[in-house]
Amino acid sequence: MSEALALAHGAATIVNAMATMKGAAFGVDLYTKAQVKLTSEAQVIETDIMSDSKESPVLIQKTVAAILKRFNIEKNFGAKVRTWSNIPIARGLKSSSTAANAVALATLSAIGKSLEDLEIVKIGVLAAFEAKVTLTGAFDDACASYFGGLVITDNLNCQLIKQEALEEDYVILFQVPPKKTYTINTDTSQILAFKPQIETAYNLALRGFPWAALTLNGQCYATAFGFNSKIATDALVAGAKAAGLCGKGPTTTAVVSKDYVEQVKAAWQVYEGEVIQASLNHEKAKVYA
Repeated sequence: MSEALALAHGAATIVNAMATMKGAAFGVDLYTKAQVKLTSEAQVIETDIMSDSKESPVLIQKTVAAILKRFNIEKNFGAKVRTWSNIPIARGLKSSSTAANAVALATLSAIGKSLEDLEIVKIGVLAAFEAKVTLTGAFDDACASYFGGLVITDNLNCQLIKQEALEEDYVILFQVPPKKTYTINTDTSQILAFKPQIETAYNLALRGFPWAALTLNGQCYATAFGFNSKIATDALVAGAKAAGLCGKGPTTTAVVSKDYVEQVKAAWQVYEGEVIQASLNHEKAKVYA
């Protein structure tokens, strides 16, 4: 039986699509690797999530099943799937989107098939809906993970509105609290109160001001979800170019020039959790030969 290994990089929020179904995100060099091995046990999909074995396997199973069904071979094969990742799960850091991309790519390679890039992304988005790990489809996150760079999207219609490289050489810092927050449990009742501000953030991103958009978006969602917005404020005071809540939280992202990295890290020492350092990513998701 065939097997394959694929990798997708992580992503971070510029504009969370929960309020308007339009979003923006950018790629970072965190990653998830997925190894898929076909088996003769039809429709049996075994999973091994190496980085957090207690996590639900449903997203992985639905992604593999969707690929097999796409080529009408779901009654012929099952699969054994193993994933490795340095992305903390359920912290707003796009672990689901990244895993779906890696698993979809590895499954396609294992069965010797190929699809257009956006079709691969959409399969993962649909699997995320079915696994109930997203409220918006996270098409923006999935595109940023798959393609890298900056992406601006219409999540409702799964349209990639804008895609471009980010020229600046910024360091990306994440303040990651220890407590997990699952999307399906997110209280969205107060989000619509911030819809005009989120629309402003989206338009800022479209006009070429992604970091201003990130900061405005993060402030709005932190308030709506009841997270501590002072974490972002402290990063800005310490010299960050932008800072705000990542996804549905609880992680806060800071975009920092190299000259201010240590100052931002020092400002965040008072908060519980860990600080993860990453770089911008412009590489597409890939299959290993």
